[in-house]
Amino acid sequence: MNIKTLLTSAIGAALLSTALPTYAKTQSIIVAGGCFWCVESDFEKVDGVIEAVSGYINGTTKNPTYESVSSKKTGHYEAVKISFDDEKVSMKTLVDYFWKTIDPTDASGQFCDKGSPYLTGMFYQNEAQKKVFETSLEAVKKSKPFSADIVTPVLQAEQFYVAEGYHQNYYSRNPIRYNYYRKGCGRDNKIQQLWGEVASKAHKKK
Repeated sequence: MNIKTLLTSAIGAALLSTALPTYAKTQSIIVAGGCFWCVESDFEKVDGVIEAVSGYINGTTKNPTYESVSSKKTGHYEAVKISFDDEKVSMKTLVDYFWKTIDPTDASGQFCDKGSPYLTGMFYQNEAQKKVFETSLEAVKKSKPFSADIVTPVLQAEQFYVAEGYHQNYYSRNPIRYNYYRKGCGRDNKIQQLWGEVASKAHKKK
């Protein structure tokens, strides 16, 4: 049996499936949870997450900058694109975790940050993601340990623009300033109040 015949035969396929390495499928989700420094920090702790990139999404202008988005005139959300190994962590797990890292009842922003850039949202890139997001949203509406309505929307992802370099991995490059901001903004205190736990603290920094 020559190599070409081997490759096209059922036996060959079985042999190759055991001989060749398998590669995990890398996927990504995009979420907005207020300050993107904090969202990056919360997700990059999770096993299976490859990277979290800060950026801007779903605004009305092209090539937004931090200054233009902060003006609250462009409509962009501060968002994070999370790439993950789906053999180590599922999309459902990450989406369910997302809820417990935000205040989904705040229609004006997140914690001490108010205005359109700091609104929460889940941005689907295809119909399969939309289904996962909407299923998770319906589940959390039923299981939430608080009475307030959840206002976080599921939206179609438009152009995602990567934020300036100084915003990327800010929490690890500037830990003193980051921790001062996070504590001062009251993020973890509010999350504890809402959910009865700070889910991100269950994950150790990689």
